[in-house]
Amino acid sequence: MDPLRLEIENRRDDLIRLTQDLIRIPTLNPPGRHYRDICEYLRARLAPQGWDCALVRAKGSPGDSEAFPRWNLVARHHGATPGACVHFNSHHDVVEVGHGWTRDPFGAEIDGDRIYGRGACDMKGGLAASIIAAEAFVALYPDHPGQIEISATADEETGGYGGVAWLAEHGAFAHVDHVIIPEPLHKDRICLGHRGVWWAEIETHGRIAHGSMPFLGDSAIRHMGAVLEEMERSLFPLLLTKRTEMPVIPEGARIPTLNINAIHGGEPDLGPDFTGLPAPCVPDRCRIVIDRRFLIEEDLSEVKREVTALLDKVRAQRPDFRYEIRDLFEVIPSMTDREAPVVRSTAAAIQRVLGREAGYVVSPGTYDQKHIDRIGKLRNCIAYGPGVLDLAHQPDEWIGVQDMLDSARVMALVLADILMGDSPGATPVA
Repeated sequence: MDPLRLEIENRRDDLIRLTQDLIRIPTLNPPGRHYRDICEYLRARLAPQGWDCALVRAKGSPGDSEAFPRWNLVARHHGATPGACVHFNSHHDVVEVGHGWTRDPFGAEIDGDRIYGRGACDMKGGLAASIIAAEAFVALYPDHPGQIEISATADEETGGYGGVAWLAEHGAFAHVDHVIIPEPLHKDRICLGHRGVWWAEIETHGRIAHGSMPFLGDSAIRHMGAVLEEMERSLFPLLLTKRTEMPVIPEGARIPTLNINAIHGGEPDLGPDFTGLPAPCVPDRCRIVIDRRFLIEEDLSEVKREVTALLDKVRAQRPDFRYEIRDLFEVIPSMTDREAPVVRSTAAAIQRVLGREAGYVVSPGTYDQKHIDRIGKLRNCIAYGPGVLDLAHQPDEWIGVQDMLDSARVMALVLADILMGDSPGATPVA
């Protein structure tokens, strides 16, 4: 057994404990709970081992407040001589629990090979695996060249602006050469990037009137109904005619998609404590939020024109139809070249650990690679980590222990290849 494999296998119990400890810190986003707690936990683990650890608050970023400050941890292990910098980036926030759980979402229960809990798969298991990989490598090669960095960052689940985006804007990736993001894309796959996204809010306008005399008003909800009908008639069929050459998974995401994220019309919801009846009014406002995922072959300006053309078509058909459209969020697609150094190194490590060729995929949704690419100007970035993507955000989310061990071996071999020029040529500490 090679030294790195043995070193990681000997840390199996530690990996399990670390993963459980991370899951048991309920870093729910929104609103952003226990961010500092998880960063302090990681600093307490890494600093005594010789890692320089910085807790960085993304002050003023979206969501940051005194009640819910956006805390990030960046840990760095300096080598004995100059060399490349390899950075492992994981987000520490998790989404809401939701319904349907049969286990304690923050109990981190282990059952056979699986550890259950919110964030187990997405992506505290990946964070734990990258830490074990880095610690095992440093234990064997304490005098390695270059630098190894581990970051645990905020708010990926809500755009990453209080985490990786803030760090990139402040130069945190200027010296970094290679980035691995241990998102759960399966242990034998390298994720090269992601589709693009455009979120927008469409609002239709009407005129308020008494509900018993709707002919004196103008229903904004009926206008929005016409918009939705036209989407069904023309826009959704148009999307089905497009297909990408990007290796997007799952197969259904090889075409662009449109999701109606939310719809709001009429009187505001007064909440469960209100027991009265609504007032009889014709609604004068209706809003929808659309989530359009687009392909690398599509131009964002054309994506937007498709929607505005649809709205103008409805306006031409309906008297008094008025609308507004507001951009909320947009991300250009990102895809690292298969020949990038970190891709080639990870593919070789997957072949060595798993005995099969790596698969190459693209994520249907965005993740923090967008900020490393667009703000940090670093294209040598991939997502690679343990876990099954379909489990993300689901009830009874879990991560496999063996998958984490295998992924940790892959990540450790990438360190050996990039920093040492391949582990067989280097002499580990006995």
